[in-house]
Amino acid sequence: MSPRAQHHSRTFHVAVVGATGAVGQEMLRVLAERDFPVGKLTLLASARSAGTKVEWRGQSYAVEVLEAGSFAGVEIALFSAGASVSRDFAPRAAAAGAIVIDNTSAFRMVPEIPLVVPEVNAAAAALAFENGTRIIANPNCSTIQMVVALCPLHRAAGIERIVVATYQSVSGKGRLAMDELAEQSRAVLAGGAPEPKVFPRPIAFNLLPHIDDFTPNGYTKEEMKMVNETRKILGDETIRVSATTVRVPVMVGHSEAVNVVTRRKVSLDEARALLREAPGVRLLDDPARPGQEYTTPHEIAGTDLTYVGRLREDLSHERGLDLWVVADNLRKGAATNAVQIAEMCAERHL
Repeated sequence: MSPRAQHHSRTFHVAVVGATGAVGQEMLRVLAERDFPVGKLTLLASARSAGTKVEWRGQSYAVEVLEAGSFAGVEIALFSAGASVSRDFAPRAAAAGAIVIDNTSAFRMVPEIPLVVPEVNAAAAALAFENGTRIIANPNCSTIQMVVALCPLHRAAGIERIVVATYQSVSGKGRLAMDELAEQSRAVLAGGAPEPKVFPRPIAFNLLPHIDDFTPNGYTKEEMKMVNETRKILGDETIRVSATTVRVPVMVGHSEAVNVVTRRKVSLDEARALLREAPGVRLLDDPARPGQEYTTPHEIAGTDLTYVGRLREDLSHERGLDLWVVADNLRKGAATNAVQIAEMCAERHL
C-alpha cells in the first residue's frame, strides 16, 4: 500500500482518459498497486474503444466515449490520450471541478501551469490550487528520469550545462509502435523485409536518431522538450541543455547517457553520497563488482525508480560528471509520476 494512500479517510472519483492505451493501462495498474483511494472509476477513450471491457481490482468496467459531459462528479482526471485531446477536454474537466493531471505535451510550457516531478518540485503543484487552473502537467518521459537523477547535484552545486543522448524504447510512441517492432523483428528473422508504418524507417535491429518532428534549429521537438522542461522543473532558466534523442529497438525502458557540468566541482564520493540519499533514485555503480556498474532497460521494466550507473568524472572538464540513467518510461516516465501527483492532490483533499 502506498504510504500516502493508507492515511486517507475518503475516496475519490477518478477518470482515466485514454484508458485503453499503453500509458492508460499502466495508470490503472499503478493506481491498483499503490492502493490509491478510488471510490468511483470512469474509463474514457475514443469511440472505437467504447464498450471495451477492462478488469480492475476484480471488477469489470466498460470504457465510455469521451465527450463534453464525461466529467460530471469527477475529482481527479488522468489524461493520456494525446495533446489534441487534452487541449480540447482537459479545460472542460477542470471547469467541471476535476483536478487534471495531463500526461501530454499540451500544457507543459504554459507558464501558469505547474510541471511536476514529485521528487524534484512537489511544491509547484500548489500553483494549480492557488491560481485556479486545476491542471497539472506531467513532464516528458525522458525529462522526468533525467531531472530525478540530476536534481540532487543541482541542489548541491548548481548545474551549468547538460549534454544528453537518449536511447528511447518504442513504447514511448504507444501500443502500435510496440506492435510494429514485434512484427518487423519477426519479418527480419524470417528473412523478409521490415515494413515501416508507425516509424519513418525500420526500427527492428536499427535505431532512429529522430523522435518527433524537426524544428527550425535542427533539433527535434522531443529534444527541445528536454531543454525547456528541464529548466522549468529545476527552476533555472540559465541551465544550458543540448539533447540528442534516439529511438532504439527496445520495448520498454528509456536509457540516457548524461554529461553534466556543475558550477562547483562535485567529487565522485560526494556525487555517490548525494545520489544514494536522493528520493526515487537507486545508485547501481560499483566498478569493483563486475555486473554492478550499471543496469539496463530489460532489468528494470515494471519498476518505479530511476537507476543511475556508470558514474565517473568527465576527463574533458574539471567540473564534469558522466552518468548512465535508466527508467521505465511507461511507469516513472508517465503513469507512476501522474499517480504520485494524484496522491499529493488527495493528501490536500483536492
